[in-house]
Amino acid sequence: MKKRRSGKKFLKFLRFFLLFIIIALIGGYIYFSLTYPKTLPAQNLEIYPTEERVKRGDYLVNHVTVCLTCHSQRDWSIYSGPVIPGTEGMGGEKFEEGMPGKIFADNITPSGIGEWTNGELLRAITTGVTRDNRVLFPLMPYPEYHSLDMEDLYSIIAYIRTFKPIVHEVPSSKIDFPMSMIIKTIPPESYTPINSVDESNPVEYGKYLVIIAGCRNCHTPMENGKFKEGLQLAGGTPFTLQGWVVRSANISPDIETGIGRWTRDDFLNRFKQYENKMISVKPDDINTPMPWTLYAGMNETDLGAMYDYLKTIPPVHHKIQKPEKSDK
Repeated sequence: MKKRRSGKKFLKFLRFFLLFIIIALIGGYIYFSLTYPKTLPAQNLEIYPTEERVKRGDYLVNHVTVCLTCHSQRDWSIYSGPVIPGTEGMGGEKFEEGMPGKIFADNITPSGIGEWTNGELLRAITTGVTRDNRVLFPLMPYPEYHSLDMEDLYSIIAYIRTFKPIVHEVPSSKIDFPMSMIIKTIPPESYTPINSVDESNPVEYGKYLVIIAGCRNCHTPMENGKFKEGLQLAGGTPFTLQGWVVRSANISPDIETGIGRWTRDDFLNRFKQYENKMISVKPDDINTPMPWTLYAGMNETDLGAMYDYLKTIPPVHHKIQKPEKSDK
């Protein structure tokens, strides 16, 4: 009899304990959801679309930050997948392989963001937090765009506003748990204005360009959602494309496996060879996600500054595997 009573008391205690745990978890989830992201509200922002700003924004979006590589459709029958004319900004690019879920690039034409304020656009670009407080997966390189000069940001926004509207419903991204919670802790509270970039200092200006061009995202391998230490810009990130696995190049100044032996002209010519040049590839040919045809439009001063900066970073001996047939 005593054992039966003791058993009932234990079960009662267990039920209360489990109820407490459930309430605590629900409370914790509600608190987390209300607290994160901690990014401040979008500011009121007036951006005058001067001719100079729109021109600078055109240059940045198409040839430096290369936003259209994700927010447009790409023609993979051409080497490096140039943007298909008429799809600029329509979004819909799907990222799934190696991702914690299904991620889609948003429509950034007026049909997608026409009701967004300039402040909301600036907040999304620099902190990854959208108009409806949704946190973008950092495949959208807002950690890098957080380093954008304020005037360059204004120019990008002014240029994006010139896109023709394209009605294209893009599915919502679905991030798997627990990454769906983790990404809410990534955005910074606000964008700290960077009011000028010293273009007279080639190394510092080159560093700025390398950051906002998103070079790290492809040329530094990742593991468990973090960049591998000691492999800064050492390449090796795999991409499966048209039945092949291709890997990003080592762009550290290592003599044997990187660009240590490259001259400035070698570096510039590597990009400029694709300027206004379309190379057809067959469906089973080796291709590359590197948007050469877009980066080729960078001017030689900017490309030279990037070269100057890359020559100053630590060399990393990291041999990159040649393309190989995918088993998928």
